[in-house]
Amino acid sequence: MTRLYNFCAGPASLPDPVLATARDEMLDWHGSGLSLMEMSHRSPEVVGVVQRAEATLRELLGMSDDYAVLFLQGGASTQFAAAPLNLLAEGASADYVNTGQWSKKAIAEARRFGRVNVVASAEDSNFSTIPPQESWQTDPGAAYLHYTPNETIGGVEFSWIPDSAAPLVADMSSTLLSRPLDVSRFGVIYAGAQKNIGPAGLTLVIVHRELLGRAQPLCPTMLDWKTAADNESMYNTPPTFALYLAGLVFEWLKELGGLAAMEAINRRKAGALYAAIDGSDFYGNPVELPSRSLMNIPFTLADPALDKLFLQEAEAAGLLNLKGHRSVGGMRASVYNAVSEQAVAALIAFMQDFEQRRG
Repeated sequence: MTRLYNFCAGPASLPDPVLATARDEMLDWHGSGLSLMEMSHRSPEVVGVVQRAEATLRELLGMSDDYAVLFLQGGASTQFAAAPLNLLAEGASADYVNTGQWSKKAIAEARRFGRVNVVASAEDSNFSTIPPQESWQTDPGAAYLHYTPNETIGGVEFSWIPDSAAPLVADMSSTLLSRPLDVSRFGVIYAGAQKNIGPAGLTLVIVHRELLGRAQPLCPTMLDWKTAADNESMYNTPPTFALYLAGLVFEWLKELGGLAAMEAINRRKAGALYAAIDGSDFYGNPVELPSRSLMNIPFTLADPALDKLFLQEAEAAGLLNLKGHRSVGGMRASVYNAVSEQAVAALIAFMQDFEQRRG
């Protein structure tokens, strides 16, 4: 069977070795006579899988025990509500940075549970840049500062971590594990798994333990981070198979050489693709250079009438899911960890060939 090249923004590619291991263990996990999907989440086998996954994740990130690791459900979108419900006391406000569609969704959800101060917005630039921090209008009494390090839809990314006196909360769905990260700079990190972590259905939350136990009285039990931490992510049945696959991804990253090695690969991939776009009058990228994403690379054709043909021919060439988000248009190549350098090279070769034939 031939594996095609998948540039989907999510659910995204998974590493071939991870899928091969899951295939080999699907019917009989480690001689148990059962699939891991069929085992009780409280069995020693599944508890061991979760514990190993957490240990490997901590090792990859160099994370101290000051942080709780929560394996949850509901996607990052559920955490748009969980963050204010866990951190925003009655009468308090929270600071938010608006850099794209996912920031806007987080802001809209937070406003359901308290006051939100939008410290800066890139909407006037059509979300093609990151507002410099010296321009932000922060609230000195804010309960926390929320931002989205990488906007998956617009391909806009922070190249820096904001300074904040308030706990820093980040939606890292599309960047976590793509490079080394100083977790100690953050109060809370959350991420949907379906980019660089594992399959859809799992949500990862990393929260400083001093922030646990602050939930509003109306916070549902299932959204209370302290409940999840106290029960080691087992308050209810977690997505056990997704957790198993995430653990295999963590081990794959470790065997690759860790997050520094992964970053080097990712920078080569993105650098090659941006060079191909910038070196052509036929293709363009709307994002300012310092704010370009390492993970999601949107590009346009000089003649939008060719978009449909480009996508048809790309798919025929084995290059899948390159259509841009409906709110942006054009094309988008998501080059997450499991997208190989070979895949990016194939895309660049196709783009150059298409330009020669259609430009």
